[in-house]
Amino acid sequence: MNTDEVLAIFREAGAVLEGHFILTSGLRSPVFLQKARVFMHADKTERLCRALADRIREEVPGRIDYVVGPAIGGLIPAYETSRHLGVPAIWVEREQGVFRLRRFEIEKGARVVIVEDIVTTGLSIRETIECLRGIGAEVLAAACIIDRSAGKTDVGVPLVALAEYEVPAYPADKLPPELAALPAVKPGSRNM
Repeated sequence: MNTDEVLAIFREAGAVLEGHFILTSGLRSPVFLQKARVFMHADKTERLCRALADRIREEVPGRIDYVVGPAIGGLIPAYETSRHLGVPAIWVEREQGVFRLRRFEIEKGARVVIVEDIVTTGLSIRETIECLRGIGAEVLAAACIIDRSAGKTDVGVPLVALAEYEVPAYPADKLPPELAALPAVKPGSRNM
């Protein structure tokens, strides 16, 4: 599956929104990819995550013990991708603002791949890596449905992206006039 095919699925689901959005990262963008509108369709989610699992198999050598999703955004793609990889899916959750593996225990040396929905700055992945390494896991790679940075974001491990789609993102104090003229909406989940 290529970027055009991934974006076609997002468009089919009405998930490519235009306006003035405050991203989870805090950056502002004229485009928001509302993956919840894709993930509400099991068939679309299955197609994307099966393709992501295939890409992970191609790019990540050796055994994978777990797929780990950062809550909330990574839960559905991590679960569905793990199903196609044939390994358990687990997730990290914020506890007092820090990711923790609260509901699960994994053995030291467990080989994991982090699966996220959409990457802009990679902060959730870096925080997940820190959590997992702190409990002795070996983080092989991270993977995502869409990399909004088009390969420019360094998450600290290899990043496997099903699609790369560079969308402009701006700090709040450096908005183009046409974006600044629109009311800002914050649809992300980081502060939940």
